[in-house]
Amino acid sequence: MINRRDLIKHLSAVPLIGGFLGNGSAEAATFAAKLPARNLVKELGIRTFINAAGTYTAMTGSLMQDEVVETIQGAAQNFMMLDEVQTKVGEKIAALTHAESAVVTAGCFSALTLGLAGVLTGMDQKRVEALPHLEGTGMKSEVIIQKGHNIGYSHALTNTGCKIIQVETVEELEKAINEKTALLWFLHIQSDKGQIKHEQWVEIAKKNGIATMIDMAADVPPVENLWRFNDMGFDLVCVSGGKAMRGPQSAGILMGKKHLIDAARLSMPPRGSTIGRGMKVNKEEILGMYVALEKFVKMDHKKEWKMWEDRAALISNAAKSVAGVNVETFAPELGNHTPTLRISWDAAKVSLPVKLLQENMRNGNPSIEIMPGENNTLTITTWCLKPGEEKIVAARLKEELSKAVV
Repeated sequence: MINRRDLIKHLSAVPLIGGFLGNGSAEAATFAAKLPARNLVKELGIRTFINAAGTYTAMTGSLMQDEVVETIQGAAQNFMMLDEVQTKVGEKIAALTHAESAVVTAGCFSALTLGLAGVLTGMDQKRVEALPHLEGTGMKSEVIIQKGHNIGYSHALTNTGCKIIQVETVEELEKAINEKTALLWFLHIQSDKGQIKHEQWVEIAKKNGIATMIDMAADVPPVENLWRFNDMGFDLVCVSGGKAMRGPQSAGILMGKKHLIDAARLSMPPRGSTIGRGMKVNKEEILGMYVALEKFVKMDHKKEWKMWEDRAALISNAAKSVAGVNVETFAPELGNHTPTLRISWDAAKVSLPVKLLQENMRNGNPSIEIMPGENNTLTITTWCLKPGEEKIVAARLKEELSKAVV
């Protein structure tokens, strides 16, 4: 039997033969298409699992839809100029999101860094190449954020060389604004942890002639958030592409005022000598991100929500059937706004540490990921489940809880 290596050697000669026979290349393509797909996941022994936890980066985000994958595969067949792809796609994204302009970035974190870079440098190439070294350049060097918003993602801003200034009250904010202030940054998922709300944040910034940026990485659904903050007046809006929109996990979107997007692109590939050179996003991801966004905007969100609710109800009923188990169904108001189950149990009736339950679910067949909490609680979401997986999650959860009944 011919092996794969010999087959490849054989196929390499077919185009030459095709020059004489006329249709050799087509025959070669057909022949190659019949080869069994290589299963690298199985070959390398990589664990796959049912995702009942959510769109966490550590769990590789979400699963791309078929149209996105097809777009990526199709785009891989031709060369294109990267800037032209970004410009054409950016125009379409901007129209969908009520923005003046947009660009696809290497995730939301990248959008934060690049967006601030654009604010700092404008269209000055010398300043672009100077980042992150701000001293002596004439560039501003401070970003103001609310203390409750400083949970780690602001590191993307300090990558530009800027210093973070924390405030809590309107009075502190107005006092902190000075000639060094480059940006007022807002983290939507933590908006309930700060005294100053979106509109007032934008109003104060505009009054002082300072740019604003909002990070809403995981904050769709609702779909309206994709244009809500552009309409509200934020100068830059940053979002992840590989969560609810089901685009490439390594893609994000930076959208907002055209002059700032144009400036941000000076720090992006294909240009070198910039802080963003390593934040590459290729033509396949750019086009795939556009298709994912387009599909997300046009989808029947009420139908999708009902599907998530039905899945959650099935799992909830299974868990509640075990004595001593309580289930609360809710939807977080800010990030990851989807039907979510918070499951807890009376330790006197169900003797099962939540970490052990997590390990048992993970080590079962099939493997299932959940999100453990404190004091015998866990959360389960259903938006990352494939059709029918909710039945598996329900059965396995009930099985593990039932075995631990005292």
